[in-house]
Amino acid sequence: MKEVHYNDYLELNKILDAQFLESDKLDQHAHDEMLFIVIHQTYELWFKQLLFEVNSVAAIMSETVNDNSPALQTVVHRLNRVVSILKVLVHQIDIMETMTPMDFLDFRDMLRPASGFQSWQFKELEARLGLKYQHRHGQEYYISQLRQEQIDIIKKAESEKSLLQLLNGWLERMPFFEEGSLWEKYRSMGADPAGTGLHQFWADYRQLYSGSLSEVENANRAYFDKVFLDASTEDRQLSPRATRAALFIMLYRGYPIMQLPFQLLNNLLEIDEQMSIWRYRHMSMVHRIIGTRVGTGGSTGKEYLKGALDKHYIFAEIARLTSFLIERRRLPELSREMEVRLGFVQK
Repeated sequence: MKEVHYNDYLELNKILDAQFLESDKLDQHAHDEMLFIVIHQTYELWFKQLLFEVNSVAAIMSETVNDNSPALQTVVHRLNRVVSILKVLVHQIDIMETMTPMDFLDFRDMLRPASGFQSWQFKELEARLGLKYQHRHGQEYYISQLRQEQIDIIKKAESEKSLLQLLNGWLERMPFFEEGSLWEKYRSMGADPAGTGLHQFWADYRQLYSGSLSEVENANRAYFDKVFLDASTEDRQLSPRATRAALFIMLYRGYPIMQLPFQLLNNLLEIDEQMSIWRYRHMSMVHRIIGTRVGTGGSTGKEYLKGALDKHYIFAEIARLTSFLIERRRLPELSREMEVRLGFVQK
């Protein structure tokens, strides 16, 4: 068996010899350019790992996942890893911020038109998670500075089923209730759910939720129907059926079979939160270092980052479900049949 050497296995000669300072090429050495290069190379390595994990999760979820199988545990484990890596990306900004504005000015103009805006891996990651083109900030130029082979990679990612779309299919398959088409008929019937023959649980829950609202929250009744009943609502990626399953998971996460599904949903919310924190820290750092000047690649700098921060929430449809929770003590009691289905009691 061939012996493996640490240096060769990690290709350290390639990695450690991959830092070429533009300032040195011009005989104007800028000390902090080395830090700048190493941090961004590290970011790209982490982006590669994030894509590796997300693609593996998508591959598992593209098949029918047994919710009591090791497959779901693997999905949760790898999403946990994604969250941990994103936290590292946030903390790397602490290191970057040891570089002062004057330190950056020593080599900034030598970088044009290179820019972090040209990080195609991050754009691919956003697409694989579920950020649609129509939801992007700066649609007109988000790929304008990329090479054609990089554009092709992003477009391919956008054409394939995203993690959010696969999540929708998984949630729709979760057999909590045999609902049939009753919920879908609700809108055309124009009747109170309690009188439509809907599954009693959801009729009861809608009534309990309505009773928990204050006067200033009355509009949430119509919002409830729109989110959980109206399949015709445009520009949604989670169907009413999938959304009901997600809410049920949040409400009854104390049941053993609900633990992994709840952790999956919670990890997706954490991914959105960590990416949002990263964008905010990035925006604040850019403002601190270059103020209102444009980025080296010609973007609007801080203003572009702020637009992306405000708009690029991928799992917002899961996050909004917290608007429809009620206190544990008021939750409808599940039938014995349902508890058997959830694995809480034996038959």
